[in-house]
Amino acid sequence: MNDSYSLGRVAGIRIGINWSVLVLLALLMWTLATGIFPDTNPGLGDNAYFTMAVVASLAFFASILLHELGHAVQARRDGMEIDGITLWLFGGVARFAGMFPSAGAEFRIAIAGPLVSLVLGGGFVGVALVPGLPEPVNAVCAWLGFINLALLVFNLLPALPLDGGRMLRAAIWHWKGDLRRATSVAAGGGRAIAYALIGLGIALFLLQGVFSGIWLAFIGWFLLQAAGAEARALAAPNPLAGMHVRDVMIPDPVTISPDLTLAQFAGRTQLSGRHTAYPVVEDGHAVGLAPLRCLAEVPREEWATRRVADCMVRRERLATLAPDDDLSAAVVALRRADQGRALVLEGDRLVGLLSITDVARALA
Repeated sequence: MNDSYSLGRVAGIRIGINWSVLVLLALLMWTLATGIFPDTNPGLGDNAYFTMAVVASLAFFASILLHELGHAVQARRDGMEIDGITLWLFGGVARFAGMFPSAGAEFRIAIAGPLVSLVLGGGFVGVALVPGLPEPVNAVCAWLGFINLALLVFNLLPALPLDGGRMLRAAIWHWKGDLRRATSVAAGGGRAIAYALIGLGIALFLLQGVFSGIWLAFIGWFLLQAAGAEARALAAPNPLAGMHVRDVMIPDPVTISPDLTLAQFAGRTQLSGRHTAYPVVEDGHAVGLAPLRCLAEVPREEWATRRVADCMVRRERLATLAPDDDLSAAVVALRRADQGRALVLEGDRLVGLLSITDVARALA
């Protein structure tokens, strides 16, 4: 789902909205102002209902955004890259770069959003129960509490791509150790629930004339398409499948000492073939990476006095990998790395260097 408008960044995560949100926002405001609030709180007047509808609708989308931020923040903790969050017709989507690194990571990321919704729903209900609140405030908080808890229950259905489906896949993946089988089972659950929603929605519309049945059937159709997309994505051939970092990395790369002057560094690069970056090793331990741009950024007359340690990128800021790491996961780490490179370590000992270029060369 592509962004139509950008809302900026929250905690460094890009937030966007799709044009379809405007349609749903207008429909929700109209429904609240003309149907729900007049029924639950009669006698307040049209202006009050309109104001209540605007506040409730905007708070509803803020709740969805917080739900998705829950997923995104946990994903960062598990080392995943976040492409951004998009609000659209069916709520929100947090987009991740790459596959989940483990079953445990997927479960933690999946459950983070529902936990946020649980806190929000419980909080709004708690506020609505406070005695003495103005009636419009009470009504808006009660509706927000109900809708957050209702969405929580819906999201926990064991159907991909809902959170409950991701939790189910993570559990099967952990139990069986087979991601493809876990995806097949969870996607199958998604299709079964989707068909049930479509059938129920059509029945409500045809037998009782309930217009919301069309909406229910539409949600079911979306789930059906999304579940199929999840299954197809995993079934697509992965050219990196079965490959590990050790298969592609440059083993035992040329290294330099942090105590070298930049003049000595320049001499070493000429002898070694002028790679674009060199691992920095001290007492047998990798401590950083010295890109050639160090030389370009320092005036030549200072090369004799400035040292590699003064301009190297320290290890704490670099991506690090192990030789047996899965190459697909390593590519995700390389995309996040500022230098486009990762040190390959066994403990603190440097055994290799990996770059995006190395991966591309292997695929070619």
